[in-house]
Amino acid sequence: MAIRDKTVILGCGRLGSSVANNASNRGSNVIVVDESATSFERLDDNFSGYKIIGDATDTYLLEEDAYIKTAREVIVTTGDDNVNLFLAHLCAIIYGVPHVFVRFDDPDKAALIASVPNIKAIYPFELSLNKFTSLEGEGDR
Repeated sequence: MAIRDKTVILGCGRLGSSVANNASNRGSNVIVVDESATSFERLDDNFSGYKIIGDATDTYLLEEDAYIKTAREVIVTTGDDNVNLFLAHLCAIIYGVPHVFVRFDDPDKAALIASVPNIKAIYPFELSLNKFTSLEGEGDR
């Protein structure tokens, strides 16, 4: 059995790069995959992980370059909810990654991952709304 010791981040936009930087700063073994080399410019100068240019839906790339089979966790943050859904299922069900976190813009996608216990969703809209609501409540004081 392979030791699961990697954090693999699929998508290096604002969220993916921030998560990658944070994980790298914590000393995690990080691999970031994005199809655009310019996306990696968002990573800090002291980022100590690996950067892979390629299509995150390419299973050969995931297996041979990103070592998905030894990932402890995968964070899926591409700009497309449908691609994110596919990748979350692929990582959780096919590769058996213990912890899969997926970003969705559409909260209705929750129904499509409800039966997979190792997938957790993040909804930026809900996080923003919750933060706004808490700040709005502080304004009344």
